[in-house]
Amino acid sequence: MKETTSSTKSQRVLSIDIMRGLTLFLMLFVNDLFVHGAPKWMVHTPADFDGMGLADWVFPGFLFMVGLSVPFAFASRLKKGDRKPQLLGHILVRTISLLIIGVLMLNAGRINPELTGMNRFVWAILMYLCVFLIWNKYPLNPNYKKLFIGLKTLGILGLVALVAIYRAGEPGQVEWLRTGWWGILGLIGWGYFAASVTFLIVGERMLGIVAGWLLFFVLNVLSQLQLLGGLDVIKPVFGVLLSGSTPSIVMAGLVVGLLLKQQGKNKQRFLMILVLMGIASLVAGLVLREWFIVSKIQATPSWGMLCNGISMLLFALLYLVLDVWKKQQWSRVFLPAGQNSLTTYLAPDIFYYLIWGLSLPILFYKQEDSQLLVVAGSLVWAFAMVGFAALLARINIRLKL
Repeated sequence: MKETTSSTKSQRVLSIDIMRGLTLFLMLFVNDLFVHGAPKWMVHTPADFDGMGLADWVFPGFLFMVGLSVPFAFASRLKKGDRKPQLLGHILVRTISLLIIGVLMLNAGRINPELTGMNRFVWAILMYLCVFLIWNKYPLNPNYKKLFIGLKTLGILGLVALVAIYRAGEPGQVEWLRTGWWGILGLIGWGYFAASVTFLIVGERMLGIVAGWLLFFVLNVLSQLQLLGGLDVIKPVFGVLLSGSTPSIVMAGLVVGLLLKQQGKNKQRFLMILVLMGIASLVAGLVLREWFIVSKIQATPSWGMLCNGISMLLFALLYLVLDVWKKQQWSRVFLPAGQNSLTTYLAPDIFYYLIWGLSLPILFYKQEDSQLLVVAGSLVWAFAMVGFAALLARINIRLKL
């Protein structure tokens, strides 16, 4: 969830920010859609259904951009003087942070208020506020250094207290936090970890990066064929990596990111290669459909390759329009989301819990009578949340891991 996308301002590739912002905007949109009242092609398809809708591509589209940004993020940190030990430390801190926030978000809906001794909505809102206090990028102002340290410390102590009192389940079967599938941010964390460690080890050797992509793709196939039973003992922790699906999508983005970094001066060559890769990925997805249905819920290889193909072709189009033709004005609405991705993704949840906890009639558009109202309402919500994140950035509230 990188906030910057290139090592220098002059080398900035606007299409990276815009596509990341666009995918995040669409994530907010489809997450807000009322499933029973929305067009079927916009929402997630059932687990056993062979097909996909808009919602089934949006998250892998963002994962693809996570990988694509890695070479540029590494170049930026290397320019600042970081070496491999510092880079590895940064990867581990970012990964663990994403896993922690992902697990907390995943468990917020499981809380038992009576056992916890706190209203579920209050617990969730306080949890998000602590996350913002801990991971906010505070201004580098020495006059307020002690205040910022105090706020961060308050966030840490608050989060520890919230985790300590957390209880789920029922009396007699009390449960605590579960890692489960790690939540959306947890999946991003594992995917980022796989791509970043691969890049740290292999560097800018394209053959090695492609080999890493193929490794996770093969793991995805073997996992779907249930041929990884011998690794069950480590699946509770490393299951996302072993399933191969999420890492393979991020690795596909890493391949494109490295290709862009190496071929960026020859824009036509880059676009030609990328379009061919996109078409090849779509064909591969359709071929794999003979053995695996297209299913996001099952994370099948056919679904992954189709999503990669869509992401590659969409990025090629945005790169052509924004960075070759320089037609950029229309895209500025998505820029705040692209540059403040974590803030943009998390801030809406605070509003949701406030609305639910106070029973505010704001989400009136979630009904079954009018698809137009359902879609329009969620579009307005997504734009409003992007605008809210931009406003937070203006007052120095901006999450950075």
